[in-house]
Amino acid sequence: MGRAVVVVAAGSGTRLGLGTAKAFVPVAGELVLARALAPLFALSTPTLVVVVAPASHLDACRDVVASVAGAAVAYTAVVAGGADRHGSVQAGLDVLPDSVDTVLVHDAARCLTPSSQFERVFTAVSASGGGVVPALPVTDTVKRVDGDHVVETVDRSALVGVQTPQGFPLAALRDAYRRSARPETDDAGVFQAAGGTVLVVPGDADAFKITTPWDLGRAESIVRARTAGPVGTTRVEGTRIGLGVDVHAFDPASACRVGLLDFPGEPGLSGHSDGDAVAHAVCDALLSAGGLGDIGGRFGTADPRYAGAGGDVFVRGAVSLLAEAGLVPVSVTVQVIGNRPRIGARRAEMQDALAAVVGAPVAVSGTTTDGLGFTGRGEGLAAIATALVRPA
Repeated sequence: MGRAVVVVAAGSGTRLGLGTAKAFVPVAGELVLARALAPLFALSTPTLVVVVAPASHLDACRDVVASVAGAAVAYTAVVAGGADRHGSVQAGLDVLPDSVDTVLVHDAARCLTPSSQFERVFTAVSASGGGVVPALPVTDTVKRVDGDHVVETVDRSALVGVQTPQGFPLAALRDAYRRSARPETDDAGVFQAAGGTVLVVPGDADAFKITTPWDLGRAESIVRARTAGPVGTTRVEGTRIGLGVDVHAFDPASACRVGLLDFPGEPGLSGHSDGDAVAHAVCDALLSAGGLGDIGGRFGTADPRYAGAGGDVFVRGAVSLLAEAGLVPVSVTVQVIGNRPRIGARRAEMQDALAAVVGAPVAVSGTTTDGLGFTGRGEGLAAIATALVRPA
């Protein structure tokens, strides 16, 4: 696995004044940590997620991680934090396998950071080979003071407010932390102190850090505004519902691939891609839930990139588009309609394969039409999927 995110969630939350670790404070009914993790499992590329938690909350942290990650829990780890943020980041870096080449360090307190910001930083690190931080321009007038006296106005045109996640080549960041002679205010500071170069990419206004009760109230207001949803969107407690249907005729000359699984000896399904009606229905359901169109409009047959493409390509594409819209999958249900291939014995395997790509639980069931219609005559296969998505 080439990339990872270290989520630092070991803060005490003293300034919040709520008597519990900041990561375990609820924001509009959902823990800060859960909200911080959800966008990571909507990323289009598999990513190792390491959470650094207070030593007193390790079991509770594992429960939260498991509930958010779902089928992707194998891509996670939880470790105890250090005496300060510097030590906590080091603890997270220490458990990463050498197969990781790019790491992002993220503060759980910036729990409304969208998936698109993670993707932006990953892309920039890969392109530059150096450090990358997301940042926003400073809009307030900035004064330098001496005590309670204003000394001068500082030119704000060269100033930015830096956020997380901050991204780096793993080997270089590890070396920087080993060589660090004093604590820095962020990971980019540690990286630069060791001679590294850091670039800036655009940040996001929602990626602010929850530090005070006012910040917490602001985060709750943003979540409530998101949950209200656009006019015409169906929501149940903030969750959008989508429907997808796909049908393909059998083609004995093609390999049979259904629900991301190969069925040797069975006739395949005709189509511009691999004809995986189940994966295509899931893709359409996810796009429908996000109000993002359909598979034909997003991944049309006129595009040669999708000729012969596997069903996972379309599902990952739908998940990525949802992430760009600030949404993540909650669950998917698929009904497979046809006489063959028989999926009963491989249902659990199919559910796991689909869930790993969707990033959320997937339930699969199968039925026939008692000999009626084209599926009953064995001419093809149909699939109907429903998807639930929610704001990230």
